[in-house]
Amino acid sequence: MPRVSRVETQKNRRAIEQASSRMFREQGLGVSVKDVMGAAGLTHGGFYGHFESKDALVAAACASAFESSFERWRKRTESAKSRESAHAALIEGYLTSQNRASPGTSCPLAALATDVGREAEDKPVRKVFQDGLERLIQSLTEVQSPTDPDGARDEALTQLATLVGAMVLARATSGAALSDEIMNAAKRSLLRACKAAS
Repeated sequence: MPRVSRVETQKNRRAIEQASSRMFREQGLGVSVKDVMGAAGLTHGGFYGHFESKDALVAAACASAFESSFERWRKRTESAKSRESAHAALIEGYLTSQNRASPGTSCPLAALATDVGREAEDKPVRKVFQDGLERLIQSLTEVQSPTDPDGARDEALTQLATLVGAMVLARATSGAALSDEIMNAAKRSLLRACKAAS
């Protein structure tokens, strides 16, 4: 049987990371390696040629999910003319019906926090998740009003907790009027605070 080229190996690994990143966000960390490999179009037997364990895969999938989030956040803010407009773009871009309906391609915080919280503290996904969370906190801190630099991180933490909490509750009540009510109330509150701080 011919050996797989390095390019093909990298392509296969990326396919596994993308499939697992989506599936873990949609279905939780209990998704089997066999199901991930099938979704990536690969055989179960090839898994250990790419990852030493499922724990390593979970960590890589989480990192991939955060990279996607960072890129979305960057795109939302890159054309903003001010901190306030960048701040508003992050809030408005997060609390949408599209994100609510698409956990597999949206924020890993809302999709994975509960599962990651159930993992043992020494599991690699815990550090990856915390590192990703810190980067998103930093992004939100950077768009806070410059009038209170000492309170900027506190504000970012509070706002991120509101965004993620609202999304989790909106997904849990999807299909009911309450779901939209939760998202809209959180969005209005955060945008008011954003405007008041500018």
